[in-house]
Amino acid sequence: MKDSFLPLDIKRLGDMTGNLYKSLVVVGKRANQHTLQLKDELASKLAEFAPSYDNLEEVMENKEQIEISRFYERKPKPTQVALEEYYAGDVYMRDPNEIEE
Repeated sequence: MKDSFLPLDIKRLGDMTGNLYKSLVVVGKRANQHTLQLKDELASKLAEFAPSYDNLEEVMENKEQIEISRFYERKPKPTQVALEEYYAGDVYMRDPNEIEE
């Protein structure tokens, strides 16, 4: 992955669908899919560390759990991944308002 702060080529983004706003919706929806996938993945990994008992007085620090959380924090942002997929042509989109031939 590249740096997290890169200028966007807005013209190129808009040219891919013919409409900048349509392209932004496609990228946004794909980024949301990535976010949900990462959230589920992280929740399932952290569920392994959930205590079987409910005791509010005893809070334990688990270094392995912290490392897993940091790993996910260091991953590229879902928007950046979605943009790279979109530029590479890996994202399929279909507009239900367009008439199919």
